[in-house]
Amino acid sequence: MAANPAQILQDVNILGPVTGDAKKILSKDAVVFLALLHRTFNSTRKALLQRRNIRQAELDKGNLPDFLPETKAIREDPSWKGAPPAPGLVDRRVEITGPTDRKMVVNALNSDVWTYMADFEDSSAPTWDNMINGQVNLYDAIRKQVDFKQGEKEYKLRTDRTLPTLIARARGWHLEEKHFTVDGEPISGSLFDFGLYFFNNAKELVKRGTGPYFYLPKMESHLEARLWNDVFNLGQDYIGMARGTIRGTVLIETIMASFEMEEIIYELRDHSSGLNCGRWDYIFSVIKRFRNNPNFVLPDRSAVTMTVPFMDSYVKLLIQTCHKRGVHAMGGMAAQIPIKNDSAANDAAMANVRADKLREVRAGHDGTWVAHPALASIASDVFNTHMPTPNQMHIRREDVYITANDLLNMNVPGKITEEGIRKNLNIGLGYMEGWLRGVGCVPINYLMEDAATAEVSRSQLWQWCKHGAATAEGKKVDKAYATRLLKEQAQELSKSAPKGNKYHLAAKYFEGQVTGEGYAEFLTSLLYNEITNVGPSAPASKL
Repeated sequence: MAANPAQILQDVNILGPVTGDAKKILSKDAVVFLALLHRTFNSTRKALLQRRNIRQAELDKGNLPDFLPETKAIREDPSWKGAPPAPGLVDRRVEITGPTDRKMVVNALNSDVWTYMADFEDSSAPTWDNMINGQVNLYDAIRKQVDFKQGEKEYKLRTDRTLPTLIARARGWHLEEKHFTVDGEPISGSLFDFGLYFFNNAKELVKRGTGPYFYLPKMESHLEARLWNDVFNLGQDYIGMARGTIRGTVLIETIMASFEMEEIIYELRDHSSGLNCGRWDYIFSVIKRFRNNPNFVLPDRSAVTMTVPFMDSYVKLLIQTCHKRGVHAMGGMAAQIPIKNDSAANDAAMANVRADKLREVRAGHDGTWVAHPALASIASDVFNTHMPTPNQMHIRREDVYITANDLLNMNVPGKITEEGIRKNLNIGLGYMEGWLRGVGCVPINYLMEDAATAEVSRSQLWQWCKHGAATAEGKKVDKAYATRLLKEQAQELSKSAPKGNKYHLAAKYFEGQVTGEGYAEFLTSLLYNEITNVGPSAPASKL
């Protein structure tokens, strides 16, 4: 006998407004599906997060990671492959990424790119309005009813070509959606984002020639990929869709996941559409996981390029792994924004973008990311010139042999400078201030900064203080020095910002994260309560 929806909805509460278009997203049937996901998978999710803590304790003892002996047979078995590319995902040479506000959705889908990663994660601040309106915007975009007018300007989807394939990025396993509770617990942000997008759009996407496709962030083990695979299977079974219709691209943006890339593809294999080099989060993860180890102290962020040993090894291993298993190896982000008032500076910035994309295509990547539509033509030109086929999975990179030592080689030339410290402070404060206002993607010095770059900034500052690093100018980085510079930068930024800015609040949180003492697992988790509407008096919406 089928479950009674009324029984399922007992002890399910929505602590945010459900009005207007939100009603079509949070229908009773969709809420039932979310409750099922939570009750089925939340205990496993929490156990996997606890496993991260256990692994951190081992790293803190000096035990370095290695490829897993218990999964050696999977790595050495040449017979298995990931799924063949799904409709709309055969050619992914340029992907644009960004948040899910309505203007961004229209502009991204009008860009000359192959796919658009609509982001509920690092470039979105998870206010209730942002998350729900993002779902509304994607629902409307899929049905080509997203056109709107803002002032005198009209935003309309183009009709002269096929629109880019849509891929949604859900939040990571560590984040919760506190506006939606089941049995007194907040639902996982991952399950909330996946559940609403999949339930409301999966069949419509297939009808229109693509499918429900996802980017999966922040994973640290193949067991976390197994959980996603179980979620996918339940979802497809629940709505009567063939297993394997969903596809997931995994961002390899943690040092721990780099040791389990084959196993991650294996766990998702019928649903796998490859791996992606999440460069900034990867650097953040290296610092975070080895923050207590003095052998892992890195120089200024600008010195940690894609060609330093540990980053180069990670890229080579990812491409080799993906092509061995017949799935896409996606490149990283070009975060530059065109500099309109300085042609020389703009030319130099765009030359850097071109050089980076050339490095990626020559290494064997099947596609790359851009954050701004103006960069699409540069990336397209490079990939069209050097990759005449829809992808280059035929480039096996059998010349590559990467060891654990290669992935952990911190031989990075460069210095720690006061300029680098101030840049980190500016980026961290600037991003956090925007995030506290509900903005998850902040332009700073002609770069589009998101949570990943803010995390690198605060983690480097913490690491330098923790280990008493010295700057090139001969100054010891300690709590007093870091705090003084933080206050100077916060005051300077606040002066030039509009009234009512949140730099004071950002500085308060940031100070607790850069002195080598307390360290939050994620900035976004640390700040989350500041942007929720949840409190003792929060009214529950009627289902």
